[in-house]
Amino acid sequence: MRTIDTKEIEELVYAMALKAGVSLTPDCKRALYAARDAEHGAAKFALETLCENFELAERERLPVCQDTGMAIVLMEIGQEAALKGKALRDAVNDGVRRAYEDGYFRKSICDPITRKNTGDNTPAVLHTEIVEGDKISIEFMPKGFGSENMSRVYMLKPAQGTDGIIDAIVETARLAGSRPCPPIIAGVGIGGSFDTCTLLAKKALLRGIGTRSDREDIAEIEKRALERINALGTGCQGFHGAVTALGVNCEWAPTHIAGLPVAVNIQCHCMRAQKEVL
Repeated sequence: MRTIDTKEIEELVYAMALKAGVSLTPDCKRALYAARDAEHGAAKFALETLCENFELAERERLPVCQDTGMAIVLMEIGQEAALKGKALRDAVNDGVRRAYEDGYFRKSICDPITRKNTGDNTPAVLHTEIVEGDKISIEFMPKGFGSENMSRVYMLKPAQGTDGIIDAIVETARLAGSRPCPPIIAGVGIGGSFDTCTLLAKKALLRGIGTRSDREDIAEIEKRALERINALGTGCQGFHGAVTALGVNCEWAPTHIAGLPVAVNIQCHCMRAQKEVL
């Protein structure tokens, strides 16, 4: 049994949050450069500006987007690891709180009814899963809400099948238009239940732009959905062009014989995430 002090988790979350706030993921940067080189007209100019923005933000250690996001933390905890010290949730929130203060990041978390701001961007959204081993894997993603607000859940009929899944993904992107700051990434959860398919969609966003499912039929869904979204012609920031989406990633889980839940979690062009293993 390996013992880990939750103070170590706090420090790791703190460092990850600081870095994520000012830098895009390497795969996102590569995808934006490729989109810029392939685009034309006003959409190309917009992509050039986005590339200049993330380069400047990383160089000067400035927030890469004014919406510094809601802190999303996904954690896999090995069953042979024992935690000591402060409560895990408190450790995560303390790391987020300190990072948003020290990084001069906008604090955006508030009561859903009164709208009173918590003042420190906590509480974070924390998802935990018990896995084999004695390691702790932590993924941190600051999720902006311009894109989060464009996300949707569909409770499809099983008979709608693959075409219905693709239609739901494309409809989500079409209805979103320019509002989620495209080019977007679509994280898609297929199966599970009403709640678990949304977590699958969030996990899908973290899989990496340009990757494909190891299931051939689901990889085909990703490919066809991406082609159809880009055929919409929305383009970067709505300036019309060939690149409306950088990627479509799908994750799946078994579901009930009577249902086909599909969640589409939209991410803007500003994909910020960090992963560390403790």
